[in-house]
Amino acid sequence: MDTQDTDLIRNLSLFHGMSQKHFGALMKAARLENFARGTVLIREGQMPAFLHIVIKGTVELFANHDGKESTLDLIEPVATFILAAVIRDEMYLKSARSFTPTQILMIPAAAVRNVFSRDAAFARSIVNELASRYRGIVRSLKNERMRSSAERLAAWIRDEERRQGHRGYVELKYGKRLLASTLGMTPENLSRTLSLLSAHGAGCEGRQITITDRQALAAFARPNPLIDS
Repeated sequence: MDTQDTDLIRNLSLFHGMSQKHFGALMKAARLENFARGTVLIREGQMPAFLHIVIKGTVELFANHDGKESTLDLIEPVATFILAAVIRDEMYLKSARSFTPTQILMIPAAAVRNVFSRDAAFARSIVNELASRYRGIVRSLKNERMRSSAERLAAWIRDEERRQGHRGYVELKYGKRLLASTLGMTPENLSRTLSLLSAHGAGCEGRQITITDRQALAAFARPNPLIDS
């Protein structure tokens, strides 16, 4: 890795507080790999060999059951994924593949666990990271169980428009199929729901969703700080 990439990793909350000695040991054991779009990086049911950190590109987390596949999350730089399996040395509960051409830093799982037992600051950061992700899962479960599909979509539009800079519209960077899967909907249901939202402050054309009435959209989504991030 070059110095810029190393600095990106060092500034992640997971590594920021640990000793330079232990950080250097992790980086010495790590390797930087490039993957073409669609490359399966890990498979559910496998034991973790590495902690993966997305440096460039986008990684899709997904799962399969009874012939069905569902997207669970999208990971963008700079971020780790599936940390819990690495720390607990237990099998992956989900798979990952490169959604775009991707550059991944791979740190051997055994090295991560070794430093976890030696560096108190690193251990605290891992606990904080896992706690944050647990709370994110609770929010996601509440969103899915306590809102209709239309309310979930409305809430997602409001959050995503904020993340994209309050421009009054949302660009569907990864397409409607992937959005439907992450919101627990079928593509057909998503299309119907987008049409329904035209009466509640949002309209869709192609890969762009435009917010036409913020107050109406908020009234329909009913934002809740105990659900929405």
